[in-house]
Amino acid sequence: MENKTTDDLSQALMSEPDLDSYLRENQPFFSGQSIAELLALYHERTNLSKAALARKAGMSEVYLHQVFAGRRNPSRDRLLCLCVGLETSLEEAQRLLKLASYAPLYPRLKRDAIISYGIVHHMALGEINDKLFTENEKTLY
Repeated sequence: MENKTTDDLSQALMSEPDLDSYLRENQPFFSGQSIAELLALYHERTNLSKAALARKAGMSEVYLHQVFAGRRNPSRDRLLCLCVGLETSLEEAQRLLKLASYAPLYPRLKRDAIISYGIVHHMALGEINDKLFTENEKTLY
């Protein structure tokens, strides 16, 4: 089966007169991965215990375990804290945000630019928060 790009799916959606047909024909191309599954995938490649990740991400272990179990959906800021703790790439962070239906990091917004820079340069969460505070922007936690 040939893979379809997002543009292909978008064009098909806009040109298809029947939504049910579109949904049926394109079912294999819909994203089925959960936030918890993607976080677990990113966590597997680290040497971090969940306790250490919770500390790096500035959250409680209980909350972290609930997120990884799929019982809690983190806010945009909490998800970004997890990205910082997991040292994801900017692309991976954007993928998580999109999967969670949150706005992507946008470089025209000073706050998002600071967070993006921190993710790209693997800054600690405290450093990112300090810079946000210095620039009179809302901190991540």
